[in-house]
Amino acid sequence: MKSKLVIFDGNAIMYRAFFAIPVLNSKSGVQINALYGLVSMLINIVENLKPTHIIFCFDEKERTFRQDLLPTYQSQRPETPSELIPQFKMAREFLKSVNIPIYSKSGFEADDVIGTIITKTNMETIIVTGDRDILQLVDDKKDTKLFMPIGGLSNGKIFAEKETFERMGVMSNQIADYKALVGDPSDNYFGIAGIGPKTANSLLSEYKTLSGIYEHISEVKDKLREKLVNGKESAYLSYKLATIVRDVQFEFNIEDANKWDLISENVLNLFQDYGFKTLTARMKALGKKIENEKQGSLF
Repeated sequence: MKSKLVIFDGNAIMYRAFFAIPVLNSKSGVQINALYGLVSMLINIVENLKPTHIIFCFDEKERTFRQDLLPTYQSQRPETPSELIPQFKMAREFLKSVNIPIYSKSGFEADDVIGTIITKTNMETIIVTGDRDILQLVDDKKDTKLFMPIGGLSNGKIFAEKETFERMGVMSNQIADYKALVGDPSDNYFGIAGIGPKTANSLLSEYKTLSGIYEHISEVKDKLREKLVNGKESAYLSYKLATIVRDVQFEFNIEDANKWDLISENVLNLFQDYGFKTLTARMKALGKKIENEKQGSLF
């Protein structure tokens, strides 16, 4: 069986599930809708994408290097809802029970950890996230794709380079350059004033990269050249903020990602505590399906 790695952006999935799924409480009265969504998404992905290896990556609580570069980075975002916070611990507890490794690194975002893992592996990889920033990791040559949920958690779309270009108007390896020009209000940095998507796409079609634009700045028309010159410092700062780091230092062993087991006594006990009756049935059915497929592959 060909190896296939699926990496989940844990924070992105948890946030999406929290706001997509109505309030759901455990037997003890603790809200668990985000955890429910994460488990449901995991089951869907295993059923449909059939990974051999699975990894989850999460953000850490500490400041990141991006906030050191720009203290107002993401400062406009609302605080994490109090009902969601304990569900992150519960998610880690669940992932430990199914033997799925978790990676994170203080000072960096989950995106950076995911980007680094991709450089350490050599197999088909699909990243599961709702975060468009991670489209910059899509790479046909390396067989790295992105699965993005659409309209909730049950449906999604696979993005290779073709789909990325259709969505963003630039190639995956130009996304950081694109955001250097137009900024990203959701992360609270703004690129170059007066430059929008259409102009950015045109510039990158002609000059390929941010550096390429400035190397040929004399060729750019007067008014646009003035915007580029005045906004150069902001553009390069935005580029640093937008670029996913791919050399974060942490211990990593890809074989740890091949030891997952969704059916165990620990999992069933957790689900009983949470009151996950429907997910228990789905998990058991999935376990039987996986076992049957394994048996079938022996013949």
